[in-house]
Amino acid sequence: MVEHAEFLKAGKEPGLQIWRVEKFDLVPVPKNLYGDFFTGDSYLVLNTIKQRSGNLQYDLHFWLGDESSQDERGAAAIFTVQMDEHLQGKAVQHREVQGHESPTFLGYFKSGIKYKAGGVASGFRHVVPNEVTVQRLLQVKGRRTVRATEVPVSWDSFNTGDCFILDLGSNIFQWCGSKSNRQERLKATVLAKGIRDNERNGRAKVFVSEEGSEREEMLQVVLGPKPSLPEGAADETKTDTANRKLAKLYKVSNGAGNMAVSLVADENPFSQAALSTDDCFILDHGTDGKIFVWKGKSANSEEKKAALKTASEFIDKMGYPKHTQIQVLPESGETPLFKQFFKNWRDKDQTEGLGQPHVSGHVAKIEQVPFDAATLHSSRAMAAQHGMEDDGSGKKQIWRIEGSEKVPVDPATYGQFYGGDSYIILYDYQHDGKRGQIIYTWQGADSTQDEIATSAFLTVQLDEELGGSPVQKRVVQGKEPPHLMSMFGGKPLVVYKGGTSREGGQTAPAATRLFQVRSSTSGATRAVELDPTASQLNSNDAFVLKTPSAAYLWVGQGASNAEKSGAQELLKILGARPVQVAEGKEPDNFWAALGGKAPYRTSPRLKDKKMDAHPPRLFACSNKSGRFTIEEVPGDLTQEDLATDDVMLLDTWDQVFVWIGKDAQEEEKTEALKSAKRYIDTDPSTRDKRTPVTIVKQGFEPPTFSGWFLGWDDDYWAVDPLQRAMADVDV
Repeated sequence: MVEHAEFLKAGKEPGLQIWRVEKFDLVPVPKNLYGDFFTGDSYLVLNTIKQRSGNLQYDLHFWLGDESSQDERGAAAIFTVQMDEHLQGKAVQHREVQGHESPTFLGYFKSGIKYKAGGVASGFRHVVPNEVTVQRLLQVKGRRTVRATEVPVSWDSFNTGDCFILDLGSNIFQWCGSKSNRQERLKATVLAKGIRDNERNGRAKVFVSEEGSEREEMLQVVLGPKPSLPEGAADETKTDTANRKLAKLYKVSNGAGNMAVSLVADENPFSQAALSTDDCFILDHGTDGKIFVWKGKSANSEEKKAALKTASEFIDKMGYPKHTQIQVLPESGETPLFKQFFKNWRDKDQTEGLGQPHVSGHVAKIEQVPFDAATLHSSRAMAAQHGMEDDGSGKKQIWRIEGSEKVPVDPATYGQFYGGDSYIILYDYQHDGKRGQIIYTWQGADSTQDEIATSAFLTVQLDEELGGSPVQKRVVQGKEPPHLMSMFGGKPLVVYKGGTSREGGQTAPAATRLFQVRSSTSGATRAVELDPTASQLNSNDAFVLKTPSAAYLWVGQGASNAEKSGAQELLKILGARPVQVAEGKEPDNFWAALGGKAPYRTSPRLKDKKMDAHPPRLFACSNKSGRFTIEEVPGDLTQEDLATDDVMLLDTWDQVFVWIGKDAQEEEKTEALKSAKRYIDTDPSTRDKRTPVTIVKQGFEPPTFSGWFLGWDDDYWAVDPLQRAMADVDV
């Protein structure tokens, strides 16, 4: 069989790749349109993670739009099986259906998914509309995961409970109904700014209006007078926990071409020994909307190839909804979601290239990528496909915002950013003999609203001076993209806590300073300054502690080589010669400089391999009307995921935290402890009922909680997150 040319580009290095099925062919989707899906189409989505062992791990999803044809759906499934074969059968295959996607899939698109009307059959292409040809209306739903669906441009599509985005090309109007909540407004603002920054390269204006104060252009040019509007339906993404526990295990045999399934166990937790390497098995969690197919290494190759088909037939046979999620797993590539149904799952010592057990898409921290600029150089096309316009070695100019001006930054300090400042970075590079330019606007967490607004204005001005061709990228502190992090010659991107570097107003560095160095899955490192207290340490990372008389490079037990070398580069920047300190062997002076010993985030999972099966997971929980529901937050854990009007549950396996937002309803606050106990009781893996439960209130988070979130900022809620998001839009 001749392999498809796109397979040769698949999964070569860490990152996300997306293809659309077009007339029985696979066509790559442009990187800046990742997260946009035509409802008349089918897609393949491949996420590649580099494990500590150096091996690559793959999650391969095929996504089916509601209006896609049977032919396209069939082609997507066939391409998935063929691509998995190309990846030597190591991929975990997932079937995703529009509106019912898995948390792993949703986690790739933290700022939201847009469902666009039409598809390849009706001539719709993944092209970036330059300016004014656009006229579309998006309905934005969801607090945790944003789904924006294209609806007819008419008041008939509106309701008072949701937010909507009216996209007219050069002007983007965000409208929020009177019954929409804060979190939905925040997510809608982020999505509208994403359209401006990614689809329009920053050359569009975002206007925000509330119900009742609509802008003239919305009414006169497009929608006409506003009628009275209905309330809108509730979001149905929550899971009733009564269904979490119920699972069954079946053996699949494909003798004489007919699929036969026989029940192995009708109650979990199952015994791992029940999975024989010579067979395929179905773990049926259909009551909770999920089916798993496990492929034994020595199972008949026809059975393995037919795994997806088998799962679809099983769903029909059991009468489950068509949108039931499917996960197909190779032996030794089991996901945490699958392992939770087994008693005391043990990972076998793997020698056959798989290296480490599969890591959930929820947790970027467990697997880390060493920084390797050389690979980027040798495969520029691939690097570009992964959101790396080049290897970061182009020409840079950086300005700091001072008042209403931009002032050049000393090139000797490039790569060092102060949380109290905002910056503009102009990046020049050559690609295929053509010149490209990017303008990054970096906004510090402590910079003033005036500075943020000025940085946005001066970015547009610089863009106009350069003829309107640069790509504009707005970056908020802590959310730096891989390309920006890779621009400083292998040194980490350094963020100093608060303060400013402006002439005459420089903040004097504190006598004692502490930096956390962490590498991302893209391979670059970032060093973030924290309060110099022992509670900030974290076993997963490397830290630099600088005092008036000494400097220490503290290496956590789980720190990667990339993090150690990033910390060494940071020490050069700070002009310090360090004493290297291994976790657990700290001298007294080290603790004295941090104000004494204190509990910090140590990870027992690093010492106990089976903990790999249980990465941290974050849920929003509700016990309204006596029905306990939970909704998982997809993707990497960030502080923004903690919605102030919710009760959230962080499960780190050895304990469960209940986080209470300050605006949560009284009933939910009082039921918080009960919610955590109910969560533990309904866990499919029959948790120890004595698992400790810790109640945490917003603003009083201990390090054992905050350490799971990268670059935790104690002052994050000092400014309302919604106001912060709206600093550079027109209200």
